[in-house]
Amino acid sequence: MKNRQWLLARRPQGAIEDNDFQFVETDAPTPGEGEVLVRVLMLSCDPTQRGWIARDTYLPAVKIGEVVRSYGAGRIEASNAPDFKLGDIVSGLVGWQDYVAMNPKGQLSRLAPGAPLELAMSVLGMTGRTAYFGLIDVGRPAAGETVVVSGAAGAMGSVVGQIAKIKGCRAIGVAGGPEKCRWLTEELGFDAAIDYKSESLKARLKELCPDGIDIFSDNVGGDILDAALARLALRGRVVLCGGIANYNACEPPPGPKNYLNLVSRRGRMEGFLVSDYAKRYAEAVAALADWVKEGKIKHRVNVQHGLENAPAALRRLFEGRNEGKQLLRVAE
Repeated sequence: MKNRQWLLARRPQGAIEDNDFQFVETDAPTPGEGEVLVRVLMLSCDPTQRGWIARDTYLPAVKIGEVVRSYGAGRIEASNAPDFKLGDIVSGLVGWQDYVAMNPKGQLSRLAPGAPLELAMSVLGMTGRTAYFGLIDVGRPAAGETVVVSGAAGAMGSVVGQIAKIKGCRAIGVAGGPEKCRWLTEELGFDAAIDYKSESLKARLKELCPDGIDIFSDNVGGDILDAALARLALRGRVVLCGGIANYNACEPPPGPKNYLNLVSRRGRMEGFLVSDYAKRYAEAVAALADWVKEGKIKHRVNVQHGLENAPAALRRLFEGRNEGKQLLRVAE
């Protein structure tokens, strides 16, 4: 069996390019003692990957010449691990490749038999769990509060807004383009949506949040974060998940101008990683699955095809071309 791989060829400067990576072919690995061989079926495209290939973050940077790190799902083709058998569908950090041999202990989780991969890798996967714990545990919503979500048409933001509605809050999404905004309000049930590309964000936040923003869920950063800080309500909370607006920047961006509002409004701004809640993943998945079944959470996935298209699929996130979760199908 041949194993195609994308290796990191150089640290990207600005937007990622195909030349930042090298596409190679080698023999599929043989699993060692305690290891399994996974045939990668689906890869998750996440903004955090841009950080992984550029610098040390909450994980060490991918080394030059190493396989590009990525979450994904696959099928076990060979097993030397007693708790995993042939045919099991698992998920974990499998990387941009066809096959990976690894020790599954603490690295792979088994997916429910028959679960659609698109659902398991979106609402019930890391992005859905991130939305759940970010809003519920870090944001701590109360009925009647106003929740503003940046990147609201993305995989995580779209779920955050819907959970806010489930918890009795007003949900206002910030997205780029009229089609995304219509999707938020007409299909997902957001109370309002702001098109930051064609509308004045400052004016619209003032109009829609006359009493301020109680919770701002942010994975964009930049000017959108600054505008939200300016409208923070008394004891408002800012939940920081990421900052895709600045991931391609060659120099560290300046801090937000309106951060002192956290003092005057007695606000709280807190970052988090979904891995902080690993012991409670089952809780999130159970709640999210129930809400999906009840029709309270709707989702959309965009699936690109072919391992050879991995760099292009990841770029879609930074070009604003995805609605909902961006996935890459590697094999059936």
